[in-house]
Amino acid sequence: MLEARVHEQLRAFLRQQGEAAWPHHLTVARLVARALRLGRSALMQVGGTAFYRGHYRLSYLMSLLMWPEPAVLVLPAPLRQQVQRVEIPRLQQWLPTHKPILWGETWPGADFRGLLLTSPEAWLDHWLQDDDRFPRHLPVVIDGVDDLEQWIRQCLTLTLGAEDWEALMLAYPQEQDGIRDVRVHLTHSLFQHPPNPYGCHLLESEVQWSKDRPRGPSHLRHLSQHLNALTATAMPAAWRKLWAHLDQPEQLLWGQPDRDRGQWTLHSAPVDVAPAVRQRWDRQPLVLLGGALDQESDAATYRQRLGVGAMTCLKFAPDRHNEVIQLYVPDRLPLPNTAQFQPALLGELARLLVQPDLQGGFTVVLVGDMPLKTQVGSALAAQFGSRVQVEVPALSAHNILVTGWEFWRQHQTHLPAPKLLAIATLPLPSLEDPLVAGRVAYYKRQRQDWFRLYLLPTALNELQRAIAPVRDRQGMVALLDNRVNYRSYGPQILEALSPAARVRHLDPTWLSPADCSHP
Repeated sequence: MLEARVHEQLRAFLRQQGEAAWPHHLTVARLVARALRLGRSALMQVGGTAFYRGHYRLSYLMSLLMWPEPAVLVLPAPLRQQVQRVEIPRLQQWLPTHKPILWGETWPGADFRGLLLTSPEAWLDHWLQDDDRFPRHLPVVIDGVDDLEQWIRQCLTLTLGAEDWEALMLAYPQEQDGIRDVRVHLTHSLFQHPPNPYGCHLLESEVQWSKDRPRGPSHLRHLSQHLNALTATAMPAAWRKLWAHLDQPEQLLWGQPDRDRGQWTLHSAPVDVAPAVRQRWDRQPLVLLGGALDQESDAATYRQRLGVGAMTCLKFAPDRHNEVIQLYVPDRLPLPNTAQFQPALLGELARLLVQPDLQGGFTVVLVGDMPLKTQVGSALAAQFGSRVQVEVPALSAHNILVTGWEFWRQHQTHLPAPKLLAIATLPLPSLEDPLVAGRVAYYKRQRQDWFRLYLLPTALNELQRAIAPVRDRQGMVALLDNRVNYRSYGPQILEALSPAARVRHLDPTWLSPADCSHP
């Protein structure tokens, strides 16, 4: 069987190449081979250093290259060059097969029997549009599915700008005054909001939240009904899609203003992507690979948010011997929403950065709040000078990087592995973000636990991705958000950081066995 042949070849390859002994190489390879052979979908959470370093990729690539039939591999942009230029050529030199490999955003042709590498945007657009850019029923392997929900929502997001308003007025010249009035009203409604760090504002009065509730005052909907009654004129495609969005329940509609230019763009997307994709998962065998998708091995919460049904699920925990981190969680810091938090945070960071075991090594300070991030950067620069940089992508091993979560996620693979990673606050999505607030309001309307279905899983995923480079060198994580000690979800946060040796206090011998304990 394919599984046995893949197992044999991969084991021989790993021995000959002297690869790092990740213990789950053969398990992943066999499961992917089985999914390809039987057409059964699977989901794997790789986790820890294996995902950060990409050890697991050799396993599924071996299965794909030895699979005699065509297949699709969906790769996010950061992985493409490594897979296409390094890992696949290494395996091709070893294997006796000569399977053709191509990169593209459409299927090469009916005679192609090889492996097509493509982007998430191209494949998801095909998958959602149900077009013929890729053959149906082909097995598809998707890597990096930690961001799959975000990718799907981006594909389902409709964006209209100034040129779309102009196109609408050109299509309905006799209705230009009415169209202009609606645009002026929405512009006034949008720009009367004070600026926020997220650069967008919900247009809630324009959205139909539920088919069972009466529609609120909607200038866009009134315009839609009026223009659609004029059947003699062809509606521009972008506007036809927007009217269809507004007729569906549970949509997010928001504006993104450009205050310097006095312009804005209109966006529409479903609050919950699951209804839009729930019926699509069974159309072809899928293998989904991610880092830390869910706390549970069956990824129940993750699958619920994506509308994924039952499938074979595996979760590989970090190695308890080689990937353990030192975890410092002080329990007397003020809570983040108090006035005393900032000075206490700065004092704790200063104490950490002068510890003998941490001086001189690469340090990352994660601060999610934008104003606080600037303040922390300025305060640390005053004390530690040019070592401190705020969101600079090219740094040396002695720098102190002050950064937000998104920047660190994008650049962590290109920066030195930190000796110390200090987390100012937990990465819970902020309710001050209008899009987060809109999603929370949706869960509340559905009478669902919005914190444990949305905010907490998002934070746990972000945390585990952020600390992966620290595991690579068994460094230190300092969690300075005291909510982890006093909130009911604290144990789940600590479990997500496991394996970890708890550091009880700071002093020159803080890493001695007497000061550490394994939870």
